[in-house]
Amino acid sequence: MVRGNAVGKAIVYSIGFLVSIVSIFPLVWLAIAGFKGKTEVVATPFRFFPEKWLISNYITILSDEAFSRSLLITFIGAVIFTVFTLLINSMAAYVFARLEFRFKRILWVYVIMTMFIPSMAILVTSFIVVSKMNLLDTIAVLILPGLASAAHMFFMRQFYLNIPVSLEEAAMIDGADRFKIYLYIFLPLSYPVFVIVGIAAFLGYWNSFIWPTMTITSPELYQIMQYLATFRSERGSEMGLLMAGSTLSAIPTIVLFLFFQKHIMKGIKISGLK
Repeated sequence: MVRGNAVGKAIVYSIGFLVSIVSIFPLVWLAIAGFKGKTEVVATPFRFFPEKWLISNYITILSDEAFSRSLLITFIGAVIFTVFTLLINSMAAYVFARLEFRFKRILWVYVIMTMFIPSMAILVTSFIVVSKMNLLDTIAVLILPGLASAAHMFFMRQFYLNIPVSLEEAAMIDGADRFKIYLYIFLPLSYPVFVIVGIAAFLGYWNSFIWPTMTITSPELYQIMQYLATFRSERGSEMGLLMAGSTLSAIPTIVLFLFFQKHIMKGIKISGLK
């Protein structure tokens, strides 16, 4: 019996190790390819390591003003998007979790139904709306349309349903209104679920490509994915530079995950469905 358990653990660990290797291989190759020459990245036969390590690719792409600007603008936009996503969706989640009002269940079903509509299906409609609002080619067009998310509301609502009602009742006895209860009780307790939703929102903004490409035309407002796509079409022969730029563009998301990795699993556990 003990031997059988040991064999089972060995199999599970082996599968986990293989999956980890397969998952991390593209990122490692990307970082190493950033040290290769212009055409060495796509040279045949394939060489994993460069013939000569060139740190100049990373120095050159970092000194590119357009790259640095795109990286900075994307980071600022992602932070603003994440902050407002957390506030708006948490307030909506609190309303659906704690308040009672007419047609609440019907409205909640309508909100949940939007989770099942593919984003590509409403892409043209969304473009027409932001065009009518004169938001094209502004940072606002990247932030406003995606702030309200049914998935984020659902996740936060499930978390709020697990908070004891007695806390609310005690606050009401002390004279607190609904907004103060949300602000001083629910908001401070939201850290675990905020970590998960915040990371998802940040990554969603950071990795978005189709929507910025449709709505942003000024190079000064290019997001990092737009910059990399433009770089590939205009300077496709400089693959080493492109790999270096792609590696640097992935660093903020990797740092974000490493910093919050302990809180992610904890948040998922605490936010268990009720």
